[in-house]
Amino acid sequence: MAKKNDDGRKVIATNRKARHDYNILDTYEAGIALLGTEVKSLRDGGASIVDGFCQMTRGELWLENIHIAEYGHGSWTNHEARRRRKLLLHRQELHKLDQKTKETGFTVVPLQLYFRDGKAKVEIALAQGKREYDKRHALREAQDKREAQRAMRYRNLG
Repeated sequence: MAKKNDDGRKVIATNRKARHDYNILDTYEAGIALLGTEVKSLRDGGASIVDGFCQMTRGELWLENIHIAEYGHGSWTNHEARRRRKLLLHRQELHKLDQKTKETGFTVVPLQLYFRDGKAKVEIALAQGKREYDKRHALREAQDKREAQRAMRYRNLG
């Protein structure tokens, strides 16, 4: 189920895998063009953005390969679960993302899907892929930091 953050976001789905697989360079908040049954399904919390990515086509940014479950009470008007969805950004942002993605090594990935003020939004990021040893290094650093905090907590307890 979705939960509300302190900044007014009602988070539906997060892509924790993206932060592990990519170096996040810049983030953007984009609107997303949805059908009525998709919005109802999102309100029920039926979404997954783990395998999602964004693709530029004829000057427009499209969100691909995210799964929004079919609405349970829908009829023949129900949507396809993995259809392409258009992202709504300012022209300058689209141009900047288009220029960066034409360079090798850069991609646009969704980080979070949420409602803000009743409107469905997606947080996307301009990202650069990590190498395998970078991922191992990041995991090792996180584990060392966790162990240091644990040791400090036990030391302070007495």
